[in-house]
Amino acid sequence: MSIFLDLFLTFFKIGIVSFGGGYAMIPLVTDEALRYGFTSEAVLNFIAVAESTPGPIAINMATYIGSVQGGIFGSICATLGVVLPSFIIILIISSVIKGLMQFGGVKAFLNGLRPVVVGLIIGTATTLLLTVILSIKSVYDTVVFDWKALVIFLVVAVIGFGHKKLKKKALSPILLIIISAVLGIVLYGLL
Repeated sequence: MSIFLDLFLTFFKIGIVSFGGGYAMIPLVTDEALRYGFTSEAVLNFIAVAESTPGPIAINMATYIGSVQGGIFGSICATLGVVLPSFIIILIISSVIKGLMQFGGVKAFLNGLRPVVVGLIIGTATTLLLTVILSIKSVYDTVVFDWKALVIFLVVAVIGFGHKKLKKKALSPILLIIISAVLGIVLYGLL
């Protein structure tokens, strides 16, 4: 099978089974990135970059992996693969949604998906925290505490939660990314 077809089918599979948006897709995309030869550290770094660039994180990751594996055409194949299932499903759902919502089975299905999506997002967040702050990438790794990463996490969390509590609205994610980038430059570049 050609790399282009493989990229398309791999990301089509991810797109068709993923519910809950880009964050819920991260574990599946990570598994595929590792299969394509990326290291855990490279995947973690790209998650950070993909989160700080415009566009959905899963699409950015698919585009990047496709680009590395197959150039521009590879990035197009991977991106189309991850986007096409959602596009088709939304077209179908939007044409029949009012009629479907009257059925208890549809409501039960959607109610059953919500906890799974929350679990996937919490699992991804936990994995990222363990990897970044404790340098744990597998159960066999020794714990190496990164106090700089913890300081950045805590400062950004306090600023974000404090602003929301005081102003009754969330602080711009872009501003939080800029704050964390500046803290990273200061802590990792200067200390």
